[in-house]
Amino acid sequence: MSCARDLIAASGIAALEARSLLAFALEATRESLIAQPQRQVAASAEARFRELCTRRLAGEPMAYLLGQREFFGRRFRVDRSVLIPRPETECLVEAALMELQAENGPSVIDLGTGSGCIAITLALERPDAGVWATDVSERALELARTNAAELGARVHFLHGEWFAPARRRFDLIVSNPPYVAAADPHLDELGYEPSGALTDGGDGLACLRAIIGQAQAYLNEGGALVVEHGYDQGAAVRALMRQSGFQSVCTRTDLSGIERLCVARRR
Repeated sequence: MSCARDLIAASGIAALEARSLLAFALEATRESLIAQPQRQVAASAEARFRELCTRRLAGEPMAYLLGQREFFGRRFRVDRSVLIPRPETECLVEAALMELQAENGPSVIDLGTGSGCIAITLALERPDAGVWATDVSERALELARTNAAELGARVHFLHGEWFAPARRRFDLIVSNPPYVAAADPHLDELGYEPSGALTDGGDGLACLRAIIGQAQAYLNEGGALVVEHGYDQGAAVRALMRQSGFQSVCTRTDLSGIERLCVARRR
């Protein structure tokens, strides 16, 4: 048998990541490995750990290797059918919650929900809200339903593209749609994530145009639309909002100070 410390040291990846992967292979905690660096690792767990390290060295994200990612202080299951939740999307949730502050029992829809992290977080942070979520991928919806059940969130999941399965108006519409342009070099770094959830295959604005163009018909009077967009799309998204008749159009930045969200209200 090998000991945990030696396996981590010889892994070829960052020690923090190696410790997480070894804990996963052992069905243990990282803290237990820190407390017991000489812990003996059975051959089956060692083989699993080495496989995970090989995949990590090839570039596979830690979230997919571990099958989970933390978002807004909660753990969400993820797999390669959905995008990995990112810190900048927590800013989208915070902006959405701000828009709901004056609402009692609001109705909310999340378009293109993926893992369900946005819809589920809003449902848990605002238990008085009625929350709906749509996605065109049945696999993604299955995972989102699992996350909702495990976290105890009440969300109505609907299969279909954007507003297609919706049959009502809402006080808030939120979405983190595919917005990476096909020519963006960042796409090369995201090869493990579903391309259809990252890019429209064109200028990155097609999905935003579709959502913003239809949103007025699905918003209650005074309702808000909050969308995430690319680092260089702020001006274009503001223009789309104004062209569609929205008022109080404003951009908000993420934790790095980059324009990331556009918020607007129906007349």
